[in-house]
Amino acid sequence: MLGKVLLLGSLYLAQGLPYGFFTQALPVLLREHGLSLPLIGLANLLSLPWALKFAWAPLVDRVRAPRVGRRRAVIIPLQLLSVAVLGALAFAASPDAVWALCVAVLLVNLLAATQDIATDALAVEILGPQERGLGNGLQVGAYRTGMVIGGGAMLLVFAYAGWVAAFVGLAVIMLVATLPVVVFREPPPVVELPRDTKSLAAIRESLARPGMGPWLLVLMTYKVGEWFASGMLRPFLRDAKLGIDDIALMLGLVGFSAAVVGALAGGALTTKLGQSRALVVFGALQTLAIASLAVAAQAPSILMFYAVSIAEHLTSAMATAALFTAMMNRCRDTHAGTDYTVQASLVVITTGLIAALSGVSAHALGYTGHFMAAAALSAFGVAMAARVGRLAS
Repeated sequence: MLGKVLLLGSLYLAQGLPYGFFTQALPVLLREHGLSLPLIGLANLLSLPWALKFAWAPLVDRVRAPRVGRRRAVIIPLQLLSVAVLGALAFAASPDAVWALCVAVLLVNLLAATQDIATDALAVEILGPQERGLGNGLQVGAYRTGMVIGGGAMLLVFAYAGWVAAFVGLAVIMLVATLPVVVFREPPPVVELPRDTKSLAAIRESLARPGMGPWLLVLMTYKVGEWFASGMLRPFLRDAKLGIDDIALMLGLVGFSAAVVGALAGGALTTKLGQSRALVVFGALQTLAIASLAVAAQAPSILMFYAVSIAEHLTSAMATAALFTAMMNRCRDTHAGTDYTVQASLVVITTGLIAALSGVSAHALGYTGHFMAAAALSAFGVAMAARVGRLAS
């Protein structure tokens, strides 16, 4: 199991690097160079590969490379291409070359999202049923670690050591994260590989499997309450007169630490509780944590803000680990990349859409009303998970 932990941890950390840069560092750099808020908002389109990766997931599933390994044959070249793009960005561009930066971010997101298809499939194939809970806890924790390195740490290095040092650092970390998969010996497939069917047909086949209808409702609702709330968490804390350094400490270091603990604990407990019970229990805890944000809006204090931030990050990571485990258990061995990616893309699309509406809700309802609405959405997702659990039993 230790070898699997090192392998998957390095791959998921590598995925978190560009996403952390995109969500945390890039908006600051763009604003620093005078881009308007509407243009910075449009920069969210750079994350589209993560939402649309289901479209080419069947192509990844059809890769055949007996000598190298069908998943390694995808992951290793994409990792090395990401290293090359980051290295080129360090020496071939400058902070003033905003559009070159955006193109590079889009390209690295495309590479990382495609690597994610193969990595998720590899995880399904090498993790046994009793290992998947802990494996998905590791996935969430490693991914969030990569986000912190690519986001907050990237900004610090940029501020103190400059552009070249920051991107060389990212390239080196990405290269080191590639070493475990280079030395890994991928086992041959134990089932017949998928035939060369059209991608659209493969996606339809994945969605049309027995029992997928109710499960798709869970995927569309289980995490929307969390994203609806977290979309306004930073503006809420800023309007509560917290300084940027306080927010960075609260959501960065403290929140990140709570999320890693939650991911590992959630993964381990999912195995003990069973995925259906874990989804309901962790989802209920997540709902309570979201509702506590409404309490904080009514009784603001620095201690209250820290308490609700820790609770939200902790329970969110626990619920995510349980959800990812359930998604993995609904994958076929022959189409693991397609099956997992279709589910993951549906989560990304629905949570992204609801997060985009969070500002409208907070403006209309106020922060208290907005967080209560988010808690209600989360509770609805938990109810859907409970219903699917009863249908499966």
